[in-house]
Amino acid sequence: MSNKESTSRTLKVALAVSLVSSVFVAGAAVSLKPLQTQNRLLDKQRSIAAIAGMGGRELPAAQVRALFGETIKARLVNLETGEFADDFDAVTFDPLKAAKDPQQSVRLSKAEDVASIKRRERFTTVYMIEDAQGGIETLILPIRGYGLWSTLHGFMALKGDLNTVVGLGFHQHAETPGLGGEVDNPRWRNQWAGKRLFDDQGQLAVEIVKGTVDPQASMAAYQVDGLAGATLTSNGVNNLLHFWLGEQGFGPFLAKLRSKEA
Repeated sequence: MSNKESTSRTLKVALAVSLVSSVFVAGAAVSLKPLQTQNRLLDKQRSIAAIAGMGGRELPAAQVRALFGETIKARLVNLETGEFADDFDAVTFDPLKAAKDPQQSVRLSKAEDVASIKRRERFTTVYMIEDAQGGIETLILPIRGYGLWSTLHGFMALKGDLNTVVGLGFHQHAETPGLGGEVDNPRWRNQWAGKRLFDDQGQLAVEIVKGTVDPQASMAAYQVDGLAGATLTSNGVNNLLHFWLGEQGFGPFLAKLRSKEA
């Protein structure tokens, strides 16, 4: 057999192996996609439950599904009107996908985009726990914004007064471990419980301060310690909170809920 024939046969075999491998990998990716989608949903639901104070992030899958089937309800919100909506299924709606679609989102001006997300979806999903009278016991809001290296994705849970924080946490980010990554530190997350968002005049007052909060300060009820050595991540969290709690985010929605609760 000539060298030319040997080389040709080797190339054909390599091509055949590559094709078979490609088909196998593609088939595996397609078959595993539903499972991956379910796992991502489960991770997000665990995060929501933990932030709402209803279990840790290691909560068994069966308990998580029970919580979201019976206690924690998903509701779709129109961010432009501040009203609940039924344009999409709240459970399956993907706000991040919608934010990339010009038909389902709005482009933010530089002045509006303090969270550095570029586009904001017109609809999003919030989560509610109702009290015995059908009122709001806990409201969980999705939040996101840019830190130092990445977009931080998380949730903030509020008590029924829509002003007192139950918990705050991020389930996805790529901040520096030991610095900005300290947003995951339980000691830092625990500082948020009981903090207030709006002052007595209804103005947004919550903020992350550089250093440590003085417990005797008049604004201590609205302040959380900054992350040591991670000023830009701290600023990013501060900015994303001010965006999502402001007029471009959930501000109109919270105002209407308060008027209805009153």
